[in-house]
Amino acid sequence: MGGVDCTGNHLYSVGPYGSVDHVPYLALGSGDLAALGILEDGFKTDLELEKAKELVRASIHAGIMSDLGSGNNIDICVITRQGVDYIRPYQESQYKDSRKIKYRYSPGTTPVLTEKVAPLNLEIVQEAVQQMDTR
Repeated sequence: MGGVDCTGNHLYSVGPYGSVDHVPYLALGSGDLAALGILEDGFKTDLELEKAKELVRASIHAGIMSDLGSGNNIDICVITRQGVDYIRPYQESQYKDSRKIKYRYSPGTTPVLTEKVAPLNLEIVQEAVQQMDTR
């Protein structure tokens, strides 16, 4: 999760169980180890916008090339005080997909065997509000 407010820019890693970490850069997904290596090597807090875009492009490319499950094109999103800029595609892949057959499945191909909906009756026992550390 990231954004810009009156105190500056912020990036947070939000874990699946609710943990929150304030981080200077982040890579998540199946190619994240290769991407993090590039980010760790090239990150500086005062990068110019074009150099930052190139660093992000290189890190995503490293993740793509080291993971068979990743896509091919590189899309980036730049968040500044002026707004959000979605750059799609930032770089198109030189490796085009040449599948020999189309994998199309008709609706109902995989049947639902059973379905049970059970309402949850929950009671709040204790509620606490804490201010998030944004330093």
